[in-house]
Amino acid sequence: MADTWNAELYKTKHAFVFEYGNSLIGDWLQPQAGEQILDLGCGTGELTAQLAASGAQVTGIDASPAMIATARQTFPEGSFDVADATTFSLPQQFDAIFSNATLHWVREKEKAIARMYAQLKKGGRLVIEMGGKGNVDSILHTLNIVMQEKGYHYEPFWYFPSPGEYTTLLEQAGFKVERVHFFDRPTRLADPHTGIIDWLQMFGQHFFAGIPETDIQNILQQVQQELAPQITRNGELYADYVRLRVAAIKI
Repeated sequence: MADTWNAELYKTKHAFVFEYGNSLIGDWLQPQAGEQILDLGCGTGELTAQLAASGAQVTGIDASPAMIATARQTFPEGSFDVADATTFSLPQQFDAIFSNATLHWVREKEKAIARMYAQLKKGGRLVIEMGGKGNVDSILHTLNIVMQEKGYHYEPFWYFPSPGEYTTLLEQAGFKVERVHFFDRPTRLADPHTGIIDWLQMFGQHFFAGIPETDIQNILQQVQQELAPQITRNGELYADYVRLRVAAIKI
Protein backbone atom coordinates (compact mmCIF):
# COMPACT_ATOMS: atom_id res chain seq x y z
CA MET A 1 0.00 0.00 0.00
CA ALA A 2 1.25 3.50 -0.82
CA ASP A 3 2.32 5.69 2.10
CA THR A 4 -0.55 8.19 2.44
CA TRP A 5 0.45 9.58 5.82
CA ASN A 6 0.81 13.34 6.12
CA ALA A 7 3.26 13.68 9.01
CA GLU A 8 2.86 17.46 9.25
CA LEU A 9 -0.95 17.30 9.43
CA TYR A 10 -0.58 14.57 12.04
CA LYS A 11 1.65 16.69 14.28
CA THR A 12 -0.24 19.98 13.87
CA LYS A 13 -3.90 18.94 14.04
CA HIS A 14 -3.89 15.41 15.43
CA ALA A 15 -1.32 15.59 18.21
CA PHE A 16 -3.95 14.16 20.55
CA VAL A 17 -2.98 10.73 19.17
CA PHE A 18 0.36 10.77 20.95
CA GLU A 19 -0.62 13.17 23.75
CA TYR A 20 -3.24 10.72 25.02
CA GLY A 21 -0.54 8.06 25.09
CA ASN A 22 1.25 9.73 28.01
CA SER A 23 -0.84 8.00 30.68
CA LEU A 24 -0.38 4.67 28.90
CA ILE A 25 3.35 5.05 29.51
CA GLY A 26 3.26 6.34 33.07
CA ASP A 27 0.36 4.34 34.50
CA TRP A 28 0.46 1.12 32.49
CA LEU A 29 3.92 0.48 31.06
CA GLN A 30 6.08 2.12 33.76
CA PRO A 31 9.34 1.82 31.81
CA GLN A 32 12.54 1.25 33.77
CA ALA A 33 16.07 2.43 33.04
CA GLY A 34 18.05 -0.12 31.07
CA GLU A 35 15.05 -2.01 29.71
CA GLN A 36 14.83 -2.75 26.00
CA ILE A 37 11.47 -1.50 24.72
CA LEU A 38 9.88 -1.64 21.27
CA ASP A 39 7.48 1.15 20.28
CA LEU A 40 5.29 -0.52 17.65
CA GLY A 41 3.69 2.06 15.36
CA CYS A 42 5.79 4.93 16.68
CA GLY A 43 4.47 7.55 14.25
CA THR A 44 6.49 10.77 14.49
CA GLY A 45 8.38 9.57 17.54
CA GLU A 46 7.07 11.68 20.42
CA LEU A 47 6.20 8.73 22.65
CA THR A 48 9.37 6.89 21.63
CA ALA A 49 11.37 9.85 22.91
CA GLN A 50 9.34 9.91 26.12
CA LEU A 51 10.08 6.22 26.66
CA ALA A 52 13.78 6.86 26.05
CA ALA A 53 13.74 9.67 28.63
CA SER A 54 13.08 7.00 31.28
CA GLY A 55 16.51 5.55 30.58
CA ALA A 56 15.17 2.63 28.55
CA GLN A 57 16.76 1.56 25.26
CA VAL A 58 13.95 2.14 22.79
CA THR A 59 13.44 1.15 19.17
CA GLY A 60 10.59 2.74 17.23
CA ILE A 61 9.10 1.10 14.14
CA ASP A 62 6.34 2.25 11.83
CA ALA A 63 5.08 1.13 8.42
CA SER A 64 5.06 4.73 7.12
CA PRO A 65 8.34 6.02 5.65
CA ALA A 66 7.01 9.58 6.00
CA MET A 67 6.42 9.13 9.72
CA ILE A 68 9.83 7.54 10.27
CA ALA A 69 11.55 10.31 8.31
CA THR A 70 9.90 12.93 10.54
CA ALA A 71 10.77 10.97 13.69
CA ARG A 72 14.42 10.74 12.67
CA GLN A 73 14.53 14.45 11.87
CA THR A 74 12.83 15.49 15.13
CA PHE A 75 14.66 13.03 17.38
CA PRO A 76 18.02 12.37 15.67
CA GLU A 77 19.35 10.53 18.73
CA GLY A 78 16.55 7.95 18.53
CA SER A 79 16.47 4.56 16.84
CA PHE A 80 13.74 4.35 14.19
CA ASP A 81 13.06 1.89 11.38
CA VAL A 82 10.39 1.31 8.74
CA ALA A 83 8.71 -2.03 9.45
CA ASP A 84 5.30 -3.66 9.16
CA ALA A 85 3.49 -4.91 12.28
CA THR A 86 2.68 -8.26 10.66
CA THR A 87 6.17 -9.11 9.38
CA PHE A 88 8.76 -7.24 11.47
CA SER A 89 11.73 -9.20 12.73
CA LEU A 90 14.40 -7.62 14.90
CA PRO A 91 17.66 -9.13 16.13
CA GLN A 92 16.84 -8.81 19.84
CA GLN A 93 13.95 -9.71 22.11
CA PHE A 94 12.46 -6.96 24.24
CA ASP A 95 11.52 -6.53 27.88
CA ALA A 96 8.38 -4.71 26.77
CA ILE A 97 6.42 -3.82 23.66
CA PHE A 98 4.39 -0.62 23.68
CA SER A 99 1.82 0.29 21.02
CA ASN A 100 -0.46 3.33 20.95
CA ALA A 101 -3.19 3.91 18.33
CA THR A 102 -1.69 1.47 15.84
CA LEU A 103 -3.15 -2.01 16.05
CA HIS A 104 -6.61 -1.03 14.78
CA TRP A 105 -4.86 -0.41 11.44
CA VAL A 106 -3.68 -4.02 11.36
CA ARG A 107 -6.44 -6.22 10.00
CA GLU A 108 -4.20 -9.30 10.01
CA LYS A 109 -4.30 -9.13 13.78
CA GLU A 110 -3.20 -12.72 14.42
CA LYS A 111 0.02 -12.10 12.49
CA ALA A 112 0.77 -8.94 14.47
CA ILE A 113 0.10 -10.70 17.78
CA ALA A 114 2.38 -13.58 16.75
CA ARG A 115 5.20 -11.17 15.90
CA MET A 116 4.81 -9.29 19.19
CA TYR A 117 4.89 -12.56 21.11
CA ALA A 118 8.02 -13.72 19.26
CA GLN A 119 9.88 -10.45 19.91
CA LEU A 120 9.20 -10.41 23.66
CA LYS A 121 11.39 -12.07 26.25
CA LYS A 122 9.67 -14.63 28.45
CA GLY A 123 7.88 -12.61 31.13
CA GLY A 124 8.00 -9.56 28.88
CA ARG A 125 5.21 -6.98 28.98
CA LEU A 126 2.80 -6.00 26.23
CA VAL A 127 1.00 -2.68 26.75
CA ILE A 128 -1.31 -1.43 24.02
CA GLU A 129 -4.05 1.06 23.29
CA MET A 130 -6.17 0.87 20.15
CA GLY A 131 -9.58 1.83 18.85
CA GLY A 132 -12.25 -0.39 20.36
CA LYS A 133 -15.67 -1.51 19.22
CA GLY A 134 -17.79 1.53 18.35
CA ASN A 135 -14.83 3.85 17.75
CA VAL A 136 -15.72 6.92 15.61
CA ASP A 137 -19.06 5.32 14.68
CA SER A 138 -20.69 8.67 13.99
CA ILE A 139 -18.04 9.70 11.45
CA LEU A 140 -18.09 6.35 9.68
CA HIS A 141 -21.90 6.11 9.65
CA THR A 142 -22.23 9.58 8.13
CA LEU A 143 -19.46 8.92 5.61
CA ASN A 144 -21.18 5.69 4.55
CA ILE A 145 -24.49 7.48 3.93
CA VAL A 146 -22.90 10.36 2.00
CA MET A 147 -20.78 8.10 -0.18
CA GLN A 148 -23.80 5.96 -1.08
CA GLU A 149 -25.84 9.07 -1.90
CA LYS A 150 -23.12 10.08 -4.35
CA GLY A 151 -22.95 6.64 -5.93
CA TYR A 152 -19.80 5.34 -4.26
CA HIS A 153 -19.26 2.16 -2.27
CA TYR A 154 -18.15 2.51 1.35
CA GLU A 155 -15.87 -0.32 2.48
CA PRO A 156 -15.15 -0.71 6.23
CA PHE A 157 -11.43 -0.58 6.88
CA TRP A 158 -10.35 -0.55 10.53
CA TYR A 159 -10.32 -3.36 13.08
CA PHE A 160 -12.08 -2.12 16.22
CA PRO A 161 -12.47 -5.18 18.49
CA SER A 162 -14.39 -5.71 21.69
CA PRO A 163 -12.34 -6.43 24.82
CA GLY A 164 -13.39 -10.09 24.75
CA GLU A 165 -12.44 -10.49 21.11
CA TYR A 166 -8.92 -9.07 21.41
CA THR A 167 -8.02 -10.60 24.76
CA THR A 168 -9.08 -14.00 23.44
CA LEU A 169 -6.67 -13.62 20.52
CA LEU A 170 -3.87 -12.68 22.94
CA GLU A 171 -4.57 -15.67 25.15
CA GLN A 172 -4.66 -18.02 22.17
CA ALA A 173 -1.19 -16.75 21.21
CA GLY A 174 0.23 -17.51 24.65
CA PHE A 175 -0.19 -14.23 26.51
CA LYS A 176 -1.58 -13.86 30.02
CA VAL A 177 -3.90 -10.83 30.08
CA GLU A 178 -3.45 -8.86 33.29
CA ARG A 179 -5.41 -5.64 32.80
CA VAL A 180 -8.12 -4.34 30.46
CA HIS A 181 -9.79 -0.94 30.17
CA PHE A 182 -12.54 -0.28 27.60
CA PHE A 183 -13.84 3.28 27.70
CA ASP A 184 -15.38 6.20 25.83
CA ARG A 185 -12.96 9.07 25.24
CA PRO A 186 -14.66 11.96 23.41
CA THR A 187 -11.80 13.63 21.57
CA ARG A 188 -11.74 17.30 20.62
CA LEU A 189 -10.88 17.97 16.99
CA ALA A 190 -8.52 20.88 16.41
CA ASP A 191 -10.68 23.05 14.13
CA PRO A 192 -14.44 23.43 14.78
CA HIS A 193 -14.98 24.48 11.16
CA THR A 194 -13.00 21.78 9.33
CA GLY A 195 -12.24 19.20 12.05
CA ILE A 196 -14.13 16.29 10.48
CA ILE A 197 -12.66 17.06 7.05
CA ASP A 198 -9.17 17.24 8.57
CA TRP A 199 -9.72 13.96 10.42
CA LEU A 200 -10.83 12.12 7.27
CA GLN A 201 -7.98 13.59 5.23
CA MET A 202 -5.52 12.45 7.91
CA PHE A 203 -6.85 8.98 8.63
CA GLY A 204 -9.36 8.10 5.91
CA GLN A 205 -7.57 8.41 2.57
CA HIS A 206 -8.17 4.71 1.87
CA PHE A 207 -11.92 5.33 1.61
CA PHE A 208 -11.43 7.55 -1.45
CA ALA A 209 -9.18 5.47 -3.68
CA GLY A 210 -10.15 5.96 -7.30
CA ILE A 211 -12.62 8.78 -6.60
CA PRO A 212 -12.08 12.08 -8.48
CA GLU A 213 -10.71 14.85 -6.27
CA THR A 214 -13.73 17.09 -6.84
CA ASP A 215 -16.06 14.37 -5.61
CA ILE A 216 -13.84 13.70 -2.62
CA GLN A 217 -14.05 17.34 -1.59
CA ASN A 218 -17.82 17.32 -2.02
CA ILE A 219 -18.10 14.19 0.14
CA LEU A 220 -15.89 15.69 2.85
CA GLN A 221 -17.81 18.96 2.90
CA GLN A 222 -21.15 17.15 3.17
CA VAL A 223 -19.96 14.89 5.98
CA GLN A 224 -18.69 17.94 7.87
CA GLN A 225 -21.96 19.82 7.30
CA GLU A 226 -24.24 16.95 8.31
CA LEU A 227 -22.30 15.61 11.28
CA ALA A 228 -20.90 18.75 12.90
CA PRO A 229 -24.16 19.81 14.64
CA GLN A 230 -24.44 16.35 16.23
CA ILE A 231 -20.95 16.31 17.74
CA THR A 232 -20.56 19.99 18.72
CA ARG A 233 -20.24 20.84 22.40
CA ASN A 234 -19.56 24.40 23.58
CA GLY A 235 -18.48 25.38 20.08
CA GLU A 236 -16.00 22.52 19.70
CA LEU A 237 -16.19 19.26 17.73
CA TYR A 238 -15.75 16.01 19.66
CA ALA A 239 -15.23 12.74 17.82
CA ASP A 240 -16.75 9.68 19.52
CA TYR A 241 -13.57 7.79 20.29
CA VAL A 242 -13.78 4.44 22.09
CA ARG A 243 -10.50 3.04 23.35
CA LEU A 244 -9.30 -0.40 24.35
CA ARG A 245 -6.25 -0.72 26.60
CA VAL A 246 -4.69 -4.07 27.41
CA ALA A 247 -1.68 -5.14 29.47
CA ALA A 248 -0.45 -8.70 29.04
CA ILE A 249 2.58 -10.86 29.86
CA LYS A 250 4.36 -13.42 27.68
CA ILE A 251 4.23 -16.70 29.57
